[in-house]
Amino acid sequence: MALLNVRWQQLHEVYRQHHDWLQGWLRKKTGNTWDAADIAHDTFVRVMHKDKLAQLGSEPRALLVHIAKGLVIDHWRHQQVERAYQETLVLLPADAWPSAEEQHLILEALRQIDRLLQNMPAQTRAIFLLAQLEGLTYQQIAEQLGISLITVKRHMRKAYLECLSL
Repeated sequence: MALLNVRWQQLHEVYRQHHDWLQGWLRKKTGNTWDAADIAHDTFVRVMHKDKLAQLGSEPRALLVHIAKGLVIDHWRHQQVERAYQETLVLLPADAWPSAEEQHLILEALRQIDRLLQNMPAQTRAIFLLAQLEGLTYQQIAEQLGISLITVKRHMRKAYLECLSL
């Protein structure tokens, strides 16, 4: 119990000393206060949940920036997904638009798919997308990429295991 109390005190102290600075740094990166506040909050949540307090050492800002940069990249990627969805949505007749709740669920699903694909190695992702989006057979993928059929199967197995990890 005493160790947990010490950890909370450490986190509180790091937060007190560096939160305003981090939020200001993020405001420059994101261009607005609201996204900066959200990402700063998420950065400290990651520090707390991933037990990174021990890694903060004498230069906590370096680790905070490292975590925040990853979150900013995720934020930008999510914005791209949302923009692409909105651009597609406007092509539909207005009466075919999903409700606001359905749109939210669709966007969340798209973000999960994006995260899933980003976690895959590049070749695995490419093979998976050729199979799923282009409808190519494993043999066609092997021929198109100049790799063996067993390599395609191995990558597809990796991709399916990644999908199951959701």
